[in-house]
Parts: sequence; C-alpha cells; structure tokens
Amino acid sequence: MSPLTVDSDRVAADHAPADSYTARHLSVLEGLEAVRKRPGMYIGSTDGRGLQHCLWEIFDNSVDEAIGGYCNRIEVILHSDGSAEVRDNGRGIPVDTERKTKLSGVEVVYTRLHAGGKFGGGSYTASGGLHGVGASVVNALSARLDVEVDRDGKTWAASFRRGVTGEFSAEGPDAKFSRRSGLRKDGKVPASKTGTRVRFWPDRQVFIKDAVFSFQILDERARQTAYLVPGLTIVLRDESAEGEEPKRAEYRFDGGIGEFCQHLSSGEPLTEVLRLAGDGTFTETIPVLDDRGHMTPTEVQRTLDVDVAVQWNSGYDTVTRSFVNVIATPHHGTHVTGFDRAVLKTLNEQMRAARVLKNSDDPVTKDDVLEGLVAVVSVRVPEPQFEGQTKEVLGTPAATRIVQRVVSERLREYFENPPRGAKQQARAVLDKVAAAAKTRIAAREHRENQRRKSALASSSLPAKLVDCRSSDDRSELFIVEGDSALGTAKLARNSEFQALLPIRGKILNVQKASTADMLKNAECSSIIQVIGAGSGTTFDLDSARYQRVIFMADADVDGSHIRTLLLTLFHKTMRPMLEAGRVFAAVPPLHRIELSNPRKGQQKYTYTYSDSELKRTLLELEGKGQRWKEPVQRYKGLGEMDADQLAETTMDPRHRMLRRIRIEDAEAATSVFSLLMGSEVAPRREFIISGASELDMSRIDT
Repeated sequence: MSPLTVDSDRVAADHAPADSYTARHLSVLEGLEAVRKRPGMYIGSTDGRGLQHCLWEIFDNSVDEAIGGYCNRIEVILHSDGSAEVRDNGRGIPVDTERKTKLSGVEVVYTRLHAGGKFGGGSYTASGGLHGVGASVVNALSARLDVEVDRDGKTWAASFRRGVTGEFSAEGPDAKFSRRSGLRKDGKVPASKTGTRVRFWPDRQVFIKDAVFSFQILDERARQTAYLVPGLTIVLRDESAEGEEPKRAEYRFDGGIGEFCQHLSSGEPLTEVLRLAGDGTFTETIPVLDDRGHMTPTEVQRTLDVDVAVQWNSGYDTVTRSFVNVIATPHHGTHVTGFDRAVLKTLNEQMRAARVLKNSDDPVTKDDVLEGLVAVVSVRVPEPQFEGQTKEVLGTPAATRIVQRVVSERLREYFENPPRGAKQQARAVLDKVAAAAKTRIAAREHRENQRRKSALASSSLPAKLVDCRSSDDRSELFIVEGDSALGTAKLARNSEFQALLPIRGKILNVQKASTADMLKNAECSSIIQVIGAGSGTTFDLDSARYQRVIFMADADVDGSHIRTLLLTLFHKTMRPMLEAGRVFAAVPPLHRIELSNPRKGQQKYTYTYSDSELKRTLLELEGKGQRWKEPVQRYKGLGEMDADQLAETTMDPRHRMLRRIRIEDAEAATSVFSLLMGSEVAPRREFIISGASELDMSRIDT
C-alpha cells in the first residue's frame, strides 16, 4: 500500500459524518460485569500475579479481623483442584439482611462493589481492605466461590458462580448450577463458635492457563503478616502438587516487628533493635452517607499509630519494609517519606552535637545514614489513602508529618540518653555514617576526575581500552579475560562498533567490599570509568558509552567465576544496565569437530557448546556416514582460537549466540547476591549443604 493511500484513508476517517457515532455505540456495564470485562483494573493482571492478588484479598479480610482483636488463627489451603481456601475464627461475615439492598450481609459483601464494613461504620478502626471491592472482585473472577459462616449458633452457607448467587448440584466448579438468592442453613454449631471459610476456583475464562498459586510467595506473606500481628497463628497447607507430600508451615511471632527486623538483618549488628513507637492525630474531610442517602462532606479526626523497628549493622545495604494496616507497601509512600526525613535530620543534628561532623562540613545525605540500616515501618490508620487498588503506595498526606515527628523524638532520646550499655552502639552508628559520607565524597571526586572529556575519546580513559569508532546503537564493549584472548579478539572484532577492555583474572568481589576499596581496585574502577555513566545512586543510564556490555570469558569453571564477579559488580554499582537488558554473556564453544571430507555446501568445522551436545552431534554425524578427525579439539580457553574462529562463534553478530542477563525480581536477586557473594559464611555453607543432595555429580568439572 502506498503512503498516499494511507493518508487518504486517514483523511476520510477524520471527516466521517458526525451521526456515525451515537448513543447506541455506548456500553453500560452493570455490577460485577465491569470486573470481568477489565480485570486488570482491579487485580493488575490475569497471570499468576493477578491470581495471587485474589488470594490476598480474601486473606487480608481475615487479617483485618485479627488486627481488630477478633481472630487469632488463620488457615490457608491450596487444594489439588486449583482452588484456594481461607479459614479464620473471627466474628463471621454478617448474615442478617442489609436494609437498603434487602440482601444478606454475605451476599452484599460478595456481589456488590464498594460494599463492606470498612467505610467508617465502626466495624474496623484500621484495615487493609478498605475499598470494599476485594471480595466481590474475587467472586466475579471465580468459576465457583463457596462461603461458610459460623455465627449465632448456626453454619450459614452461600455459593456463587462468576458473581451470581445460586446452588451447585455437586462438588467443583463444573457441577450443574442453579440461580438462587439467599443463604442456606448447613447445620448447628456451639453459640460461642464463630468464623468464616471461603473457597474459590479461579475462572479459566479470565486467567491464563499457566496462572497458579505460589506457595513460596504465600509462605513469605504469611511469615511477614505473623510478624506484624503479634499473637496471630497462621497455618499454611499446599496440597496442589499431585504425587507429593503436602507442604505445611505455621507461624506465630509474639515479638512483632522487632523480631521481623532481626530476621531481615544481616552482617554484624552495630545496635540492638530499636523500637520507635507513638501516634498522632489529624483531621481530614470525607464524604459521609447521611440518613437521607446523601453524601455530605464531613470533617473527622483520625489517629495514626506509628510502630517502627530499626537496626544498624556493619554491612552496606539498606533494607526498608513498609506496611499500612499490615498491608505491604513495596513502593512505600508518605509514611516512609516521613521516616527518611526524620532519620536524616536527626542524624545530622546528633553528628554535629557529638562533633563527628564539623560545622564547616556538608551535611550527610540520605544514602549515608541509611547505609547498613534495616527498618520496618508500620502504621495503622482508619481509611488510608492508597494509590490504586493494589495498595502498593500510601498517599495519606498526614502520615509524613506524624511519622517524622514520632521517629525524630524517639531517635533523639536514644542518642542523647542511650540505654545502659548502648552508649558505644550509638557512637558506632555516628562513626559509620561519617565513614559512609567520606566514601561517598571520595567516590564523587574519583568519578569527576575520571569522567571522559568527550563522547568518544578521552585522555583519562585506561590505556588498555581498545575503543571502537562509532557511538551509535550498535556499540558494544567486550570485557575480555586475559591478554591472550585480547590479542585474538583485536583481529576478530569489527572495529567500527566493537570495543575491547581486558581484565586480569578474577576481579574484586565487591559484594563484601566497601565502596572505597572497590574504587581502589584497578579492574573495577576501569570498568566503571570506561562505561562512563557513574556508579551507585548517581548512575545515569543515558550517559553509558556503549549500548551493550558483553562478558567474554573461557567456557570453564574459572570463566564462570569471572562472569559471576563481573555480574556482582554490575548488580551493585550499575544495576540500571541489567534492568534495561543491556548486559550479556558471550557463549564460546567448548569443542571443534573437523570433518574429514565435508560434502558440498557443508562447513568444514562444527562447533558444540557442551559435552552432551558433542555426544549428540557425533552420533548424528555417524548416522549420516560422515567421518571426522580424531581427537575432537576441546578449547581450554579463548586464546586457543584463531581470529576467524572467535569471530564466527563468539563475536560476529550474524553467527554468535549471547545470553541476556536480566533482573526479573530485584529483591530476590539482591538476596541471592548477599547469600552467595556476601561476607556471611554460615548462611552460604548452610545453602551449599542443603542443596548438596540435588547436585548432579556428572556435571562437576574435574
């Protein structure tokens, strides 16, 4: 189709008659129909993450009962048929008739959007599920949902199919369904017994085929919740894996977030766990439904409770977990903003008072005071304002002011009047912050001194860099192990867009090194300098001199170790490169098979990349009657290849194979780097011992 034709079609569309768009083109989605039409608006996605979010909505309702003091036990079961069940011994969902809808309380909760007991009616002083859409959304997206409520000496039951009340003739979501409103009486229970049981089967018309519940994620959430609600017992059972023993876990922590902070902490502690607690009040205007059914703006006074646990340790990483009414806020919000401001301001004041920081010195920064800090920030407030239904960011403005005041007051008390035996701990924190500030300043000076003077060339760049001529989107930096491989790579590369930087053996393990030690290391500083985009929090992805960075090391154990050390450097200092998918590992071959009499059109050499691939290739050649020269060459290193072989197998974009290195889960990746590359030996030893039984002995390189 020519460009002229395309333009003509566009103009015709722009001048379509006005009466071609009328009211009959409009759609009105009633009730839960909107949820099924646009599920992503309510649960984020229709893959495993969205499915897990449905479970959180039901689970959080039980947790809200525990927060209010009405529940001390929650059970979560992942059944073998793909359904999930949540049980609690709370008060039980109301079963009497709601006067406006003439429906039972259970039906209101599960069939009406924005309906529930969390809109300021007095049932909950603080809750996570405040929007009133959680249970009804899960119901709308379920092929079947069953509710049982123990209340008033009876067991009441209701079933739903895709949000519609009714009855099923048998077990499971595929049973015959008949529409029917109202609750069923399923038996009697002692008058003192109360609670709710909810089981739902996700609708496969909505969720993708591969979407399943994750016991690992459930286990992490349950442990976290048990820390945040002291005295609550949470029991998990996973019966979903056929042919395997059901998994079970049980959590209860009476120490609250103090124990949670200890659990998150790594490295040598500089302080005990500090608890910073308090509250504050604020006024906000909210619409309130009056007796005539009108929404009237009303000023109400709120109380926001603050509970923070912090501990400084000898490490360099910062761990901050934040929660609102037990709901995790992974992207933080106004409460963490208040915490950060309080810590920064208080530490600056205390360092000047203790003369650790002189009046002429610049104030320390947020990164300085948070280095090595583990913090759990938890607030409870009625009707918090979240940004979006997924509740990942707190938006309540007053939280910043109240959290900042409470944390500042408690921290000031600790540093000015430390508890018995804690005076040295408080001083150690001030000294650590001062050391972090000095390291940051040294790193900044190093970066400024080493920054290249122009976009393509600079006298300050390392002499060993073999640069390319182009700086466009094709530009690549190969980090090459050893001078031998460098010599071959110079002849094999395309000098137009491929640059080379040699390193000598294994670089410094930066995971357990300070920033100052890293910058003193010639190999690490050269890599950061050549990429030219800074490091750490000042890294600027747009300033990177190369579009791709490729690790090119030998295909052996030493080469794997070198790639791991390089990856550790990028993860700690230049993580945006990994997040953008701009870091790769070259895949050089292990073997070269030289054919004796190659047939017409056949290559003389065949390359394989593993021992198993070599065996398969030789069997295939033998089956075709093709002979080869013995012995098959096994490369011990990149330096054994000539330039043509290295170009053909590893460097030429037309033939090579690269492995892109990505970060799918930044938090999990950080945990793995800390475990495998950090300074703590005991957890690493335990990890190796626990995984020894799963090791394939035949894969050990001897």
